[in-house]
Amino acid sequence: MRPILPMLIVCGLLHALPAAATSYEFVPAPQTDLNRMYRIDKVTGEVISCQYGLQESGGGIGQTVCFGAGEGAGPQAPSEYGLVASRHGREAGVFRVNYRTGEMSICFVLVKNQQVVCTQQSRPGAEASDNAPIPGTSAGRPGTSVTPSQGGRP
Repeated sequence: MRPILPMLIVCGLLHALPAAATSYEFVPAPQTDLNRMYRIDKVTGEVISCQYGLQESGGGIGQTVCFGAGEGAGPQAPSEYGLVASRHGREAGVFRVNYRTGEMSICFVLVKNQQVVCTQQSRPGAEASDNAPIPGTSAGRPGTSVTPSQGGRP
């Protein structure tokens, strides 16, 4: 009697490995007049972004413009990451969340540098360096947005 069943199980597992090896999540930027999509590697937390761009010559249909991972947006410690868009209609960035640790960071595109950058991961109760208020804020009142201008928008 040949061991066909174990061989079929091994073949099935080998076939499923590439799909399990990399998985991504895609989230649009919440800014309502921006056609930008963010992608995260759910295991490494690496974030990139792509958007539609007009083609300046040739009168074509346009092009996909992608921004690679810059400072803080590259691979993190292996975990379970995701992206969450706020409901703020003028926000161009998204939150990178670590579902295992509860840490979050904000990721956005620096158009001038043509890259996605993310703030340092943090969570409530994390130790602040000197308990100083966040620049641009005062007690009980939010300050101006620290998100950089996106492509010349005020």
